[in-house]
Amino acid sequence: MNNKIADKNVDFLFKAILALETTEECYDFFEDLCTVQELKTLAQRIAVAKMLSQKCVYTDIVSETGASTATISRVNRSLQYGCDGYDKIFERISKNNNDE
Repeated sequence: MNNKIADKNVDFLFKAILALETTEECYDFFEDLCTVQELKTLAQRIAVAKMLSQKCVYTDIVSETGASTATISRVNRSLQYGCDGYDKIFERISKNNNDE
């Protein structure tokens, strides 16, 4: 756990996210919680992370996502030296897709 971000408000946010049950509930919650730009930024980052984990090159990621090379570098640093959060999610999504 990253102690830099841990506090009761972040805990409550994460509990709220974990309480969501459907994609529609996610749309409703995140539309209320975030601005359109904040949500698009988060979606762009996870798309970049997915492409990096699939060994895509920066030029392809820029053209596919519109992300800057600085954003791609930051996401890549998280993939390389972070808490493995992206990897956990990608594994679960892959497993769920294979189970269906």
